[in-house]
Amino acid sequence: MKFASFVLDLKSYYFNDSCFHLEILEFSELTEINLLIETGAYAREVRRISRAVRLTIALRRKLKASVISAFLNNVLVPGSDAYVWFSSYLPKEDEHEMEVDTETSAIQTPVKHPLPEVEMYCYLLVLIYLIDQKKYSEAKTCASGSIARLKNLNRRTVDVLASRLFFYYSLSYELTGDLAEIRGTLFIDSDLLALHRIATLRRDELGQETLLNLLLRNYLHYNLYDQAEKLRSKAPRFEAHSNQQFCRYLFYLGKIRTIQLEYTDAKESLLQAARKAPVAALGFRVQCNKWAVIVRLLLGEIPERTVFMQKGMEKALRPYFELTNAVRIGDLELFRSVAEKFSRTFTSDRTHNLIVRLRHNVIRTGLRNISISYSRISLPDVAKKLRLDSPNPVADAESIISKAIRDGAIDATVDHANGWMISKETGDVYSTNEPQVAFNSRIAFCLNMHNEAVRALRFPPNSHKEKESADKRRERQQQEQELAKHIAEEDDDEF
Repeated sequence: MKFASFVLDLKSYYFNDSCFHLEILEFSELTEINLLIETGAYAREVRRISRAVRLTIALRRKLKASVISAFLNNVLVPGSDAYVWFSSYLPKEDEHEMEVDTETSAIQTPVKHPLPEVEMYCYLLVLIYLIDQKKYSEAKTCASGSIARLKNLNRRTVDVLASRLFFYYSLSYELTGDLAEIRGTLFIDSDLLALHRIATLRRDELGQETLLNLLLRNYLHYNLYDQAEKLRSKAPRFEAHSNQQFCRYLFYLGKIRTIQLEYTDAKESLLQAARKAPVAALGFRVQCNKWAVIVRLLLGEIPERTVFMQKGMEKALRPYFELTNAVRIGDLELFRSVAEKFSRTFTSDRTHNLIVRLRHNVIRTGLRNISISYSRISLPDVAKKLRLDSPNPVADAESIISKAIRDGAIDATVDHANGWMISKETGDVYSTNEPQVAFNSRIAFCLNMHNEAVRALRFPPNSHKEKESADKRRERQQQEQELAKHIAEEDDDEF
């Protein structure tokens, strides 16, 4: 009744103001979200809290300071410490809006002390607004206050809100360039390592997932790959609770494996992260594909053209497409020109050090093409075709050929006396074990996907003991449809 009378009074005051009608709609949506949080808190249903967070992300672009201020005035006690704290981060209202508050203050009934979930939601709302307004210093202060408050709360219904606050806490420090301050020290008890320890002791698995990813991002931001791997290997592992956090974990794991020269594991992690990522997370999928292309090139594979033609990725993957073309041809000069042309892009993507590793693959690919084209060729001609710019290109060509023969990249022999490379006849690939290995890898991938799908299945309790009626079956199907809708919205909105 309080909200209804509040809306009617404001509508009568601003009947002809269309912008204010939009604010009324946003305020009503925030009130519904608050009701959802209160219901979830009293019933201890985390699903309702998750739904409230998803609705907030969808409402994010419409948030205004006046709407947030009215919402705070509705859920908090005016003049309380929490109300003053949150109001200090919002711009002061103009004279026109202050009149509305004066007119409507009389119809608002006193409110009790808000639930911890509602208080944390107010932190989240104000923090999102400050980041969107690019007030990063104020956002950092607000985020630090929310973390200090969270440490005193041990409620499972707060875990969903806490995971989002952890994310924006790290993001605010990253935007101000102070990301190293919250990694972990002996004197600060609100850093990410301490928060991860607290989440582990409280068995907050969603918080553990979020904080582990934030720590990995923190380490990788400063190129501390060894420390990131030590943390990842020692951190407790459990079944993933959030698809978004699991995708981020796979992406960070793929980057660590790439730097550690474990290209096969890195390729699997990066491709899995790109497949599991929501369609709306275009930027994340672009980053996954960039690293996956480099890893596949380092493995000696050539990515398919369709990888670079994905919707919305053509422009972002254009430098990597030209790089792949240079590696496929085996032209060292073209590879140098592409690396110089897009050096700024590769540096911003943090893949420049991996591009340097590709030089050897380019030489090997060119050598393979030469061995297929010529049955016998002199070493100076090999050095000329490979465009080696070393002081002694003939000796370098001889050593490169010898190493390629030893590694099995080419099937040839070197006549050191006459200075020739003699290629052997190309055999039938179907007489080797390569087709069997390829089929085995594909079968293993399909079996792994099937096992993951089976583990992800959800069954109602005691469904094998009870014979459900038509009404129960209809209710169960409706719940399953709602659950599928919630999962789809989570994939699209929260990433």
